[in-house]
Amino acid sequence: MVPAGLLYQLYERRLVRGLDRANVPRHVGVILDGNRRWARGLGAPVAHGHRRGADKISELLHWCEDAGVEVVTLWMLSTDNLDRDAAEVVELLEIIAGAVETIAASGRCLRVMGSLDLLPEPVAERLRAAEGRAQGRPGLQVNVAIGYGGRHEITDAVRALLRERAAAGQSIEEVAAEIGVDDITDHLYTRGQPDPDLVIRTSGEQRLSGFLLWQSVHSEYYFCEVYWPDFRRVDFLRALRDYAQRERRLGR
Repeated sequence: MVPAGLLYQLYERRLVRGLDRANVPRHVGVILDGNRRWARGLGAPVAHGHRRGADKISELLHWCEDAGVEVVTLWMLSTDNLDRDAAEVVELLEIIAGAVETIAASGRCLRVMGSLDLLPEPVAERLRAAEGRAQGRPGLQVNVAIGYGGRHEITDAVRALLRERAAAGQSIEEVAAEIGVDDITDHLYTRGQPDPDLVIRTSGEQRLSGFLLWQSVHSEYYFCEVYWPDFRRVDFLRALRDYAQRERRLGR
């Protein structure tokens, strides 16, 4: 009888060989969902799930680089998550800050997205410092969405646009007459980057929950049943395979 581990390796190799590298998404968004349920299933503290989920990020980034993905956006903490039990939030923020610093130390380009003013200032400062150390690097670009909400992002973009135009001396009537889709896009957290081609959500939930609302208008969605800490390379490769097999009409 063939050992299960060997069967897994053979299947993974088959998926790698079958990967359509001419049709790999440039930008992949990932909703890292299921850490708490994974921990509870083991009878472990919730923080154990968050730590295991943070450890999984490094693996995912390696898989993305191997596949030829250019940009990855990881939703690590939503604005709604901040309403959880205070003790859990404090521990989660510490885990997230450490994970972001690890990404910065890995030599990858890093962008922090979200309403950092909603976070404790020491945490926000750690995130800004990590981003500052990791800007302008070549290779995979990693966006980390922390204290992030899609509606907050669009609101922030509009505010930034209005402030910019006001500073240039334009009236609100002039801005209203001129404003277009591209003006909003140019003030989003992801400005200068391609929109996500593929959005993956783990844990079996089939909704976006506000993730990249503006940018995902033409994205393909892939919902994976496994919790984020159990997400494997074969799960990622299946998502890429599914993406490559779809006919992308982009509204046409």
